[in-house]
Amino acid sequence: MTRTRKSSGATHGSPLCQLPLRAQAGHTPNDPELYERLADRWWQPGGPFAVLHWLAAARARLVPAARPGAVLVDLGCGAGLLAPHVRGYRHIGVDLSESGLRQARGVDAVRGDVLAVPLRDRCADVVVAGEILEHVPDLPRAVAEACRILRPGGLLVLDTLADTALCRLVAIGLAERIGLAPRGVHDPALLVDRATLVRGCARHGVRLALRGIRPSLPDLLTWPVRRGRPVRMVPTTTTAVLFQGAGRKKG
Repeated sequence: MTRTRKSSGATHGSPLCQLPLRAQAGHTPNDPELYERLADRWWQPGGPFAVLHWLAAARARLVPAARPGAVLVDLGCGAGLLAPHVRGYRHIGVDLSESGLRQARGVDAVRGDVLAVPLRDRCADVVVAGEILEHVPDLPRAVAEACRILRPGGLLVLDTLADTALCRLVAIGLAERIGLAPRGVHDPALLVDRATLVRGCARHGVRLALRGIRPSLPDLLTWPVRRGRPVRMVPTTTTAVLFQGAGRKKG
């Protein structure tokens, strides 16, 4: 995917992040082919997408109980990891990865780009954008699309990574080195500026509230010997690394 928000070769504050990611990891950053190569491992709880399983469970706690006929659109759904945690919705999953969608469970799969969602305006009661905004080259357009398909009064739910030196150190420099995330999955140039995100949502009628989350430290420390068991995501006082957002559309 083309990177446009920043130069991927830029240096950053932490010494660990002073080399371009390509030099650090030996991989193309934010390479969509990574998901194709690992497509058969989406549903392995202790596999390369383990953290996405933990985040899906945490994201689901922000989704209200479904009313009859309610529609949930899951942007960047991957293999549908959110689906086991939300029931009662018509769950439409949108993703560019054909191989990921072939692994999808519990969603009506639609192949499409989150920058041009192939769904009509105001079709969704809930729009979820989980761990996708830090992968897109055009954040304002992704936000506009998410808000476009959300009905008035509907709920936008998201989680993503913050554009901070601390996040580059923890979520890229450290997490990828110790195996909590696949090498090269993130490009530091595409991390999300929180103020820009909130302003962008507001322009489209969604007042977004943010809160930080992190893995439970006891769960995380014991995870290497209990792979396959989920790690709980818990609130934290800072949004400087990983954060959730939720807000309703005016109307």
